[in-house]
Amino acid sequence: MDGDAMLAAFFPLYTLGTEGSHGDASKDEQNKLPPKFQCSFPRFTFQNYQFVLALTFAVEEINENPALLHNVTLGFDISSVQFEAWKAFKNPFMSLFGDYNSPNYSCMRESKSIAVLTGPSGLTSAQMGTLLDLYRFPQLTFGTFDQALSDHNKFPALYQMAPKDTSMATAMVSLLLHFRWNWVGLLTLEDENGLWILLALKEDMAKNRICISFELTIPNFAVSLKFLAVSGQINKSSSNVLIIYGDNPSLLHLMTCVEQYFIKGKVFIMNSQWDFTTRRRYFLLGSFHVPLLFSHHHPEVSGFANFVKAVNPSTYPEDFFLARLWLFSFNCSDSESDCVTWENCPRDASLDWLPGHTFDMTMSADSYNIYNAVYAVAQALHEMFLHRTELQTMGNRKGIVPSPAQLHGFLKNIQFHNPAGDQVILNEKRKLEAEYDIVNIWTFPEGLELKLKVGKFSPYAHQLSFSEDMVDWAMRTTEPPHSVCSESCGPGVRKSPQEGKAACCFDCIPCSEDDIANETDMEQCVKCPYHQYANTQRNQCLLRAASFLAYEEPLGMALACMALGLSTLTAAVLGVFVKHHNTPIVKANNQALSYILLISLIFCFLCSLLFIGHPNTVTCILQQTTFAVAFTVAVSAVLAKTVTVVLAFKITSPCRRMRWLLVSGAPNFIIPICTLIQLTLCGIWLGTSPPFIDTDTYSEHGHLILLCNKGSLTAFYCVLGYLGSLALASFTVAFLARNLPDTFNEAKFLTFSMLVFCSVWLTFLPVYHSAKGKVMVVVEVFSILASSAGLLGCIFVPKCYIILIRPDRNVLHGFKHKRYRSINKHC
Repeated sequence: MDGDAMLAAFFPLYTLGTEGSHGDASKDEQNKLPPKFQCSFPRFTFQNYQFVLALTFAVEEINENPALLHNVTLGFDISSVQFEAWKAFKNPFMSLFGDYNSPNYSCMRESKSIAVLTGPSGLTSAQMGTLLDLYRFPQLTFGTFDQALSDHNKFPALYQMAPKDTSMATAMVSLLLHFRWNWVGLLTLEDENGLWILLALKEDMAKNRICISFELTIPNFAVSLKFLAVSGQINKSSSNVLIIYGDNPSLLHLMTCVEQYFIKGKVFIMNSQWDFTTRRRYFLLGSFHVPLLFSHHHPEVSGFANFVKAVNPSTYPEDFFLARLWLFSFNCSDSESDCVTWENCPRDASLDWLPGHTFDMTMSADSYNIYNAVYAVAQALHEMFLHRTELQTMGNRKGIVPSPAQLHGFLKNIQFHNPAGDQVILNEKRKLEAEYDIVNIWTFPEGLELKLKVGKFSPYAHQLSFSEDMVDWAMRTTEPPHSVCSESCGPGVRKSPQEGKAACCFDCIPCSEDDIANETDMEQCVKCPYHQYANTQRNQCLLRAASFLAYEEPLGMALACMALGLSTLTAAVLGVFVKHHNTPIVKANNQALSYILLISLIFCFLCSLLFIGHPNTVTCILQQTTFAVAFTVAVSAVLAKTVTVVLAFKITSPCRRMRWLLVSGAPNFIIPICTLIQLTLCGIWLGTSPPFIDTDTYSEHGHLILLCNKGSLTAFYCVLGYLGSLALASFTVAFLARNLPDTFNEAKFLTFSMLVFCSVWLTFLPVYHSAKGKVMVVVEVFSILASSAGLLGCIFVPKCYIILIRPDRNVLHGFKHKRYRSINKHC
């Protein structure tokens, strides 16, 4: 299309794929054509023809807009660019200079080309950029943003129309997080784009605890060979998700390898700036099951679809690409003569008759970039005309169109809104972040395909929206696949890393007692508060029930009844002794000591009640001190009674001293002295670290045991040790005096009572320390009752038997003669 200012465009209208590739003319179809057409364009790519239509649509729209360029018109010259490096410069030389055999010489009398459009391959744009920069041609590329092309020292005249993919890694990681895929493979090409996305992906994946199962980089020049070497590793990997990032031609070659080596059951996440339909056959065998592709989101361009519908060879007779597409698509040949005649074509034929996998009526991202590139050149020209100080008359067109080098100053700072309302900025530093559409491809019989938008990612809010029910998972299931190294640890268990493996590989370990994990994939279990406990599933804390040795429960009631019964029985024995205080058996071995012993035993029995019931500060203090003092009085009374017997029958001192000790009542001082020592120890205990109310959460599951803490264990064991020493001394003295003659066998009764007492408390110590919770209290109460009952039973039951049952034996007959004869013998 001719114009005052021309755009040179180099589009890949032919591919290097084998015959029969989707969108290409098959070999049979080519053979049906006349000989002059058979070899002209053997591998025409239908889908890429949309580039031509986008360029044409934009130019016509600008030329019809009176607000732009005034009376200057735009035109274009389109050439097909070839992929082979040795042919890449042929068409650019021909288009720009008229001859490619004579470098730096233009056989064209006047060149009106002011800018060049290239793409979508970054490699091809780079090759042409080296040539175009020599002549200061502004080069606008419409392919995906290429890191290599952003080097302005190397490509100062190149402008990339595509938005920067700064959010691509974030968008892909957001999709992984949406499906909870944390075990992912990475496959990138060994170029600047691949290295950039690899670093960005690694960083974002590490932040979100997504692990890499394998990482492969394949060189552009050896895709097939390298892929063959790593295909086994990909197939064996437990990862079901593979991220592929690359440019158009490299991905096409890679898809061939994917089909050839049958990678099955994988979800492939890719940047979709490459052509969907040129690789249809790579999906037919089902080896590439679930493609999820990220493409740049762009608004719909009004009028483009209607423009494409109206296009036909009669409207653009000079467009032999369109003629070729018509011939292949609408069977315009005569079957008898194999002669191509336009009369055989349907008169109302339109490109919207073609299926979507053959020709897509929706403007692609690359076509949208072409549309913006044309408008960028038009806006730059418009601003140039506005800022010119020396204008020539519009009738004299010569000199109005600037040289390509003059356009750079305006293109660098161009910023405008296109007719679709989208902001276009060529300056890379001020480019907006791209929004992404997530596209899934549905496959149907007969090779039909449907490109379906299933999600969107907005980089500004870091928000991903996705419709899972619209995805064709192609695995005979409506559920997305799992891609994890280890299944999630549910509530009640925690993650335990597997040694030498990635962080996503772990074992699930149950939480310990009183620890819970109420969320999925918790790394540490959380301890319940002291007043709560973990349920059996270890996923919830429950309130502990308060527990103590209560009067209401059977065991507490039984012990309380025993204490009251034994204290009552002791009081009854005391009453019997008081009533028969004049009898010889009561007077024997110091009557007062017997009364003191009985009263102390009453307190011993009653002090056990302090251990039963809800503990409080007062009961906690009185428990041990009352027990210690009462038992000290009782044991010292036994000691005093034993010493009395020993003084009477065992001491070999002179008779006068013996009589003086017995008459003076020296044994009676044992009780106050021993008791005073115990009171001192208890006072020190209460003054330094007294007992206090405490809780026990370990002894009984699900219960909060209320008990009295001893406070200072040192003081407690000193008090207990002193009492034990006193009991041992009493037992020793009683044991030595066991065979002394006594009418009422007082020495033997004292020995046996202390034997029972010491046995009870020696048994108590190991049992007490091995018990937990309320059982400790029960053991202590039982030991108090048993030892006190032992003293009561062994010392006083035989005497009560004589007093109440055998009063005939409660007489002094023969007692005085035997006693004095024994004293005289020892004197």
